[in-house]
Amino acid sequence: MPNYRPPEALTGTPGKVTLARGTTLYRIHGSHRGAAEFNPIPSHCLYGGGRFDATSCDPYGYLYAGLSAAAAVCETLLRSLPFDPSGGPRLLPRRAVEGRRLSTLRLTADVGVLPLTSAQELAAVHQDTWLVHTESHEYPYTRDWAHWIRRHTEPWAQGLVWSSKREPADRTVVLFDDRCPEGALGVEEGDAMDFGTAEGREWLNSLLLPYYVQLAP
Repeated sequence: MPNYRPPEALTGTPGKVTLARGTTLYRIHGSHRGAAEFNPIPSHCLYGGGRFDATSCDPYGYLYAGLSAAAAVCETLLRSLPFDPSGGPRLLPRRAVEGRRLSTLRLTADVGVLPLTSAQELAAVHQDTWLVHTESHEYPYTRDWAHWIRRHTEPWAQGLVWSSKREPADRTVVLFDDRCPEGALGVEEGDAMDFGTAEGREWLNSLLLPYYVQLAP
């Protein structure tokens, strides 16, 4: 169950972090969507969806990215991937990467985000690590909290940044289309890795190796 319901008022003082122009972001996305294209489709209020997606209660374009390629891969592809009790490598199903690629983006403007990385930063929005660590069965509640945070940080919070659950040494960000400057994301065209190609799968297996994961045959 979620730890509790958002209060009526925000009495803390949220932190503010600037992702500077020129910051590199890494995004895993469907090949049908442009590398810098925000997802315009709200998730269902109760079923499916991601941690901080839009819903019909608060519709906005959203884009998740990692501040490293490893963070993007771990956060997107290693969810609920258990270790083999016999000691073998974890196998990532091929269907998990079908129609997907990793793109490299670069910020063309400063973007101000609300940090959720420390206990103090979380407490400033009346939360703890539950908000950024809980698993997908509680995402309807984390989405509701994201909407509440957005309401109380309008218009300055252009996104959220937090320590990746599956690669705690790095950070993950979600950006809000309705608050980011138009064209805030540039695409590094030559750096995309298409997982539908032999080169892309080889690159992915190389990155996954230290996590004791490999693509299933």
